[in-house]
Amino acid sequence: MGPALAALAGALLLQIGANFANDYFDYKKGADTSARLGPLRVTQSGLLTPLQVIGGMAVVFGLAALIGGYLIAVGGWPVAVIGLLSIMAALAYTGGPYPLGYNGLGEVFVFIFFGLAATCGTYFVQTGVVSAAALYAAISVGLLICAILVVNNLRDIETDRASGKRTQAVRLGAHGTLREYNTLLALAYGVLAFAVITRAVSPWALLAFGSAPWAFSLARQVAVTRGRELNRLLGATGQLVLLFSILYSIGLVVSGLLR
Repeated sequence: MGPALAALAGALLLQIGANFANDYFDYKKGADTSARLGPLRVTQSGLLTPLQVIGGMAVVFGLAALIGGYLIAVGGWPVAVIGLLSIMAALAYTGGPYPLGYNGLGEVFVFIFFGLAATCGTYFVQTGVVSAAALYAAISVGLLICAILVVNNLRDIETDRASGKRTQAVRLGAHGTLREYNTLLALAYGVLAFAVITRAVSPWALLAFGSAPWAFSLARQVAVTRGRELNRLLGATGQLVLLFSILYSIGLVVSGLLR
């Protein structure tokens, strides 16, 4: 397994482990109830016992650590730091005495670990450095991934408020959260444009703007959608991230081939 595939596998395992942790801790803290509007949670629904979820989380994080051992051999101590902090943050998102996701820090967590760490870390284990191009790509992708969380929290404003969660959506209210969503989308494309203008990345990366019409459509739909119907737009925002990333990558590949 090459470093790129290993980094992908490690990132996927960390995501799965974080989902297990969120499922368990939200249940234990009483945040997941029968009023939940989001997708099924295995602990709250009784499909798995809390002990089974903890066991699954331990197995997944253990597998991530094994892959991390290989990546540490390739990339050295920076990879060890990223991996350790990623696992700690995944647990601290909904667990511990000051859960990040319960205290308005969810977007910060997502931006750092699903944007900067995932993208720059993958680049680093293949090249041994972090370039400006990788950093700009990480920022744009991280901002769009934050937008996924914003839709999730917009949907859950009322249930989160009732359970004592103080997400950014609860703090900002629905109108403020819509502005946050639109700002994140705009900034993602703005960072890309800035990277091209400053010649940090090739103009071919502007192919990612091919996803902009979808972003505009999502902004309009999110503005008039509430409750369980936001689940569809949650998935659609994830698809926007995928399309943006694919087009961005194609642009960089074309640029490399034309050199």
